[in-house]
Amino acid sequence: MAVMVNEFGSVGLDGDLIRSCGFCPDDEVDVRLVELNNGCLCCTVQDDFLPTIQTLLERGDDLDGIVIETSGLALPRPLLQALEWPDIRNMVHVNGVVTLVDGEALAAGSPVTDVEALERQREDDPSLDHVTAIDELFNDQLQAADLVLISRADQLQSGQLDAIQVELKQKVRDGTALLPVAQGRVDTSIVLGLEHHHHDETHHHGDAHEHDDHSHVNVIGRSVKIEAELDRTSLESLLTRLVSEYQVLRLKGRLWITGKTLPLQIQMVGPRLNSWFEAAPVRAWKPASGAGADLVVLALQEGAADAIESSIRTLLVSGSDSR
Repeated sequence: MAVMVNEFGSVGLDGDLIRSCGFCPDDEVDVRLVELNNGCLCCTVQDDFLPTIQTLLERGDDLDGIVIETSGLALPRPLLQALEWPDIRNMVHVNGVVTLVDGEALAAGSPVTDVEALERQREDDPSLDHVTAIDELFNDQLQAADLVLISRADQLQSGQLDAIQVELKQKVRDGTALLPVAQGRVDTSIVLGLEHHHHDETHHHGDAHEHDDHSHVNVIGRSVKIEAELDRTSLESLLTRLVSEYQVLRLKGRLWITGKTLPLQIQMVGPRLNSWFEAAPVRAWKPASGAGADLVVLALQEGAADAIESSIRTLLVSGSDSR
């Protein structure tokens, strides 16, 4: 991975933390960690963001992905729009937008704990050209999110967390999952993607504890393999609906279609669905008949993978009847 981190001021605290976490070999840090401290990233799209992305994409063959961490003042949409620019849109796709909210502050009635500190941060950024009210900024970030992490969940009572989730569900898009997090611990497969070679049996991810603690949520992973001719449009429509219904955090897999040389890669984070044709690894599962689907599902609810499998089989029966 490469990491782009947006900071304020000349002291790169976040950069130092990332540098010391061991995300890559020491001799590669300088080319895989980019610190941008010229102010809010969404306000310096042409001067900082796009040139940096283009530089990273020049070594795209050496990278599996790019993590972009903006400041808390950033509006996500200008960055998402920038990634659609003609020069780069065929080289990268948005895997997902993750919004981190302060659960403790929300329980106290505000998106941020220290409003005065936020205003000082605004004043310290000479490039900030959107002086957006905090509630409006908060809503904009939630509307762009494919996954919302609720931090400091261990500091909340069960009733407080329930109330926060009710409030957030009214602000996010349908299908956006809300995941409580304690001590910053979250499974990387949820935030960064899924390894597509396991999960043949149901098993649990995340912070599982013997005691009943509402801040620790089991994430249930399972794979679904079906050998049959499936229609791409119908399958994508079905997955979009079920992801919302069963609180699926991530879904990834491949669809083999008769007549297509390469399988269709499917990647979902909450309601965001990306699909493209790409070669599968040599050891990847492939349907003997040449047509079928291999999906991996991470969800907050039991039965998500079963529901997806049964719905796909129902789709097959309906398709046969219609023909």
